[in-house]
Amino acid sequence: MAKDQQVTVFAFRYSCYILLVLSSFSSISFLYWSHCSGPCYSSVQTAEQKQNQPTNLLSFPSAWNHLSLPLKPPSNLLKIALFDKKWPNRFQAGGLERHALTLHLKLAKRGHELHIFTASSPNTTFPKYPISNLHFHQSKPTNAGYLDQAIAWRQFQAQNSTGKPFDVIHTESVGLLHTRSRGLPNLAVTWHGIAYEAMHTDIIQELLRTPEEHRAYALTERATKVIEEVKFFQNYAHHVATSNHAGDVLKRIYMIPEERVHIILNGVDEEIFKPDVNKGKDFKQKFGIPQSKSLIFGMAGRGWSMEHKIQRSQGQFTGFGAIGAGSTGRVLQCNRCFVNPTLRAQGLDHTLLEAILTGKPVMATRLASITGSVIVGPEMGYTFSPTIDSLKKVLYQVWEDGRGNLEMKGQASRREA
Repeated sequence: MAKDQQVTVFAFRYSCYILLVLSSFSSISFLYWSHCSGPCYSSVQTAEQKQNQPTNLLSFPSAWNHLSLPLKPPSNLLKIALFDKKWPNRFQAGGLERHALTLHLKLAKRGHELHIFTASSPNTTFPKYPISNLHFHQSKPTNAGYLDQAIAWRQFQAQNSTGKPFDVIHTESVGLLHTRSRGLPNLAVTWHGIAYEAMHTDIIQELLRTPEEHRAYALTERATKVIEEVKFFQNYAHHVATSNHAGDVLKRIYMIPEERVHIILNGVDEEIFKPDVNKGKDFKQKFGIPQSKSLIFGMAGRGWSMEHKIQRSQGQFTGFGAIGAGSTGRVLQCNRCFVNPTLRAQGLDHTLLEAILTGKPVMATRLASITGSVIVGPEMGYTFSPTIDSLKKVLYQVWEDGRGNLEMKGQASRREA
């Protein structure tokens, strides 16, 4: 049978999980922590840190990617404010929304007092949680669908003057605009993508433009956007970047002082995403995938533009639509290699992190955040330029490497994860 007839491609919409919990802000320290064992971090891992000595994470120079918390409740309970443009439905959340959902629910379950300022959902029922210390302050969205800044700010001021003031103020992206964030020293903003990164996406789109298409003006507009961001980003006290590359850009290009930039990689639920061969076999059997299939690729995304082309050509494409995290984990188990052919150069996709945690080799577009924080070397997988020729070359390389090499790369991925 020809090579392309033995390839089955899975596609699914992804779910993302954040298990990072802060226990203090003005003086952050943890007794239980560890970080990536890769060579880029080894120089800062001292003997004292290995012995779980307190570390001031505000001045920690490398990315945080693993914080272990004791089972007992924290000794100091915080009053935390979150500005979030849209609070997600738990079954449809991805990316930034998943970050907000999982992180702050975890904080509330640990006993911290959470106040979430967000827009109401006119077309859906707003979710309810049986957590007494979790408080939602909703407001009608603007005509453009954004959080009404004036109303949310008044709600925040009222809560900030009730009882004790907020210990920590967190905004997901521009949930709280910079015009109101200045003067708040205990505020942190999380950036899941910035305009400087997006310029790479614009370049790719322009290169892929056909002669019949009109030239886009996105690059010119994006350059202006970068300048605007460099100016107003200074109004946020602390910046959290979700990839090493984004953190480096914030410090070098956006000129934010190093002590105000913190790199915290997106988190993954280790109870769901872990090696489990039996789950992979069960999933293949459930959906009628023959065990004889020698090479199965898994893909994740929001769009389905390739689905019908693949179905017409070989009938080797199976699309699952939106599925829960548990099913996502089972899909990953039956893959030989996970593929992320994204053209979007912003942020750090959770799906790659989920794949390497399950012990799978990964194959992704050669973008700075991906190569800087996930596929840090060829021992973990494959990278390609966003062109058809480059993608085809890597696909055949995967085929030629064979099962043994793929398994070794998967093991290396698991160690890195």
